[in-house]
Amino acid sequence: MNQSRQQTDIRGGRGSVVLELGNSSSTPTTIFEPQTGIDKRESSNINSLSLSDPNTDRAPEKKLTLFALRLAVLEKAATSLGTLGFIWATVVLLGGFAITLDETDFWVITVILVVEGARIFSRSHELEWQHQATWSITNDDGTNNFRSIFKTIQTEPKRTPTRKWETSDVPLLPYAPWVFLSRNVSKLLYFLQLASAMACVVLSLMKLIKHNYGEVAKGDVDKRNRKAALTIFYALALAEACLFLLEKMYWEYKVIICKLLDEVNNECQLGVLGMVSIKRFFYDAYSKCINGSIFDGLKMDMVSFAMELLESNSPDEQLIGARILREFATSDRFSEDTLQKIGINLSIIERLVEMLNWKDPEEEEIRLSAAEILSKVACKKQNSLRVAGISGAVESISSLLQTNRTLNSASDEIFERKLVVYNGNYSFWTFNHLGLLILKKLARDHDNCGKIGNTRGLLPKIIDFTHTGERLLKNEMVTESQIMTVKRSLQLLQMLASTTGVTGKQLRKEISEVVFTISNIRDILQYGEKHPTLQQLGIEILTSLALEEDATERIGGTGGVLKELFSIFFKEGMPETYNHVKIVAGQALAMLAMESRQNCRRIMKLDHAIGKLLAALEAPLLRVNSARILTNLCAYSGGDGFSQLRQLTSSLPIVLGYISIEGNKLQEVMVGLAARVFEYTAKDELRMMFEKAGMDEDELGKTVVKILKKHRYPPAKTPRIRRFVVELAISMMRTEKANVENFRRIGLEIELEHIMETTSEVESFNIFSGMVGMNRHNTSIHSLVEIALKLMQNK
Repeated sequence: MNQSRQQTDIRGGRGSVVLELGNSSSTPTTIFEPQTGIDKRESSNINSLSLSDPNTDRAPEKKLTLFALRLAVLEKAATSLGTLGFIWATVVLLGGFAITLDETDFWVITVILVVEGARIFSRSHELEWQHQATWSITNDDGTNNFRSIFKTIQTEPKRTPTRKWETSDVPLLPYAPWVFLSRNVSKLLYFLQLASAMACVVLSLMKLIKHNYGEVAKGDVDKRNRKAALTIFYALALAEACLFLLEKMYWEYKVIICKLLDEVNNECQLGVLGMVSIKRFFYDAYSKCINGSIFDGLKMDMVSFAMELLESNSPDEQLIGARILREFATSDRFSEDTLQKIGINLSIIERLVEMLNWKDPEEEEIRLSAAEILSKVACKKQNSLRVAGISGAVESISSLLQTNRTLNSASDEIFERKLVVYNGNYSFWTFNHLGLLILKKLARDHDNCGKIGNTRGLLPKIIDFTHTGERLLKNEMVTESQIMTVKRSLQLLQMLASTTGVTGKQLRKEISEVVFTISNIRDILQYGEKHPTLQQLGIEILTSLALEEDATERIGGTGGVLKELFSIFFKEGMPETYNHVKIVAGQALAMLAMESRQNCRRIMKLDHAIGKLLAALEAPLLRVNSARILTNLCAYSGGDGFSQLRQLTSSLPIVLGYISIEGNKLQEVMVGLAARVFEYTAKDELRMMFEKAGMDEDELGKTVVKILKKHRYPPAKTPRIRRFVVELAISMMRTEKANVENFRRIGLEIELEHIMETTSEVESFNIFSGMVGMNRHNTSIHSLVEIALKLMQNK
């Protein structure tokens, strides 16, 4: 029985999707019945702060764009007044009153124009230097932040990164680099502006208060408007300087006192390294507002900003963009909108896929971020189709799977670990983990499974991750990373092996032909008692592979596989959580025994196999699959072990009792088993068994007809029940001639004729892969009905 499982992956967000052959229920769905569709479930950990909540602030960065807008209004107003003042001074004052100006006014105006020119110059370049400070993610010594943090954490894993890692500076000259850092140059220009503005305020106020513009003699036409012109100029200069200082005060208040950048960084959940991204975003928005329309910055958002940086040619800009997209894509709060924007932007998906191939150590974090983003993007099936549709995408993803690893002790890592700093917490994520996760999400689509199978060397890589060994599974100190890697590789293999159609057939063939596939699963069955999920996945893979005849023989011929399955099926003293493993083990044994004479012989050679299976018929958890196994042993053993199968006669009272109980799977499998048991039972023994069961053959005949009347058309849940009923009726008529007359009397012939008119292709198969029938019955139901009708017509 394949159980539906819901997995949670990589820090919440969109969870992983696992394909199953059936649903979890009290009466489990199995591959022995057709499925209307493959169960596909997506787990989502979107919490109460989901983007769908209208009361939630969907875009915290809007606080920065609004802040940039207000600053730009003040800046442009000050610049406009400054331009007007400059024109007034040069055209009106120096042009019209240059000769008549008082010497003091002349020099004051000159000084004001010079300091204002210096302020405007330093203002324009200060923004460039502030912006430049966010272009590089390097420390003062030129080393990369990621590597510095990695080395520090290796020695001090509990230490929190300092602000030094959050600042980014570009040393301009090799001499006295602390002087020529972009950060220090920006500060120098900043203070120069403040000094210029203060000087302008002081000079303008002094002249406006004293009002000493020189005497104007009566009749002096040339000096008639000089006083008004000077007053207007000083007022303009004062207003400009005051607006600029107001802008600076507002800037300092919001950034230093209100800590707006820190607030937005926290709301965006960008972690300890997020300030670089936040500053870069703010300066970009402010630059747009200053250099273009004041509303240009309002159009910006963090996701679009990050996507632009990701397509840049600068490694530092790529890293900033990758960090932002990674954090937003993995955030419960922002993931939905972020993944939607990425999903509709094919060029970004192509860029992310391209980054998976980057092998430069300097680009490790970018590559890892790209893998993590893709693992989230692929959560949505439509996005996974876009990812897989990119030429070479599967090959790029397969490059994440590094198989140079050891599993010799619990302290061994499955592969080399890489570091990602996330929200101030240190989490180790691996390329292997993410590679397997992306492939698992792509494998939800049938065509993608084919692409994975056709990628050269990929299947052996995936199978290699299923290698465990006794020391790994039995060691209590085993790392969660090791178990997770094995689990994901098994999940991926299970999805590939359960693919339907021609693609599934080819995948099962290729998987089973890899020499380590079955032996690796055998180790998991043998030593994985502490990890029932791994055992269940391994058994489900074997069950799916058994759909192919060659694979069935390989599995049975691999020493210990059938023995381990049998041991798991009958394991006692296990918690209820282990029941699912026992059920799928029984299903696997039934599959492996189907149409395989060699496997039937191997099962019957197991210690007390028939006796245990007979005893399991009374165990509610085991009886369905025990009946299936016994039915297949009787049908396909080819006469081998006849003396052992004769033991089934003693189970007839139990089987007959279950046939009378109306149900679905249980009644179906018991009718099928009864038809086989009748072939191994003599007449005298049959009478004894009927007496022991407290019923006679007439009652059984009525039950048979009643089942046919209930199932006038082939049911999807029990597609073989009518076939089994006809087989049972044939066995009863062959065993005892009196049953023929009894069946005529109770109307079996009418029901048989109705079966002829309502037969369906669904009744022609033993097992199903989704809605595709597998393993066609040797004898059609039409032929069985004709045999039964002939027996009834013979007197």
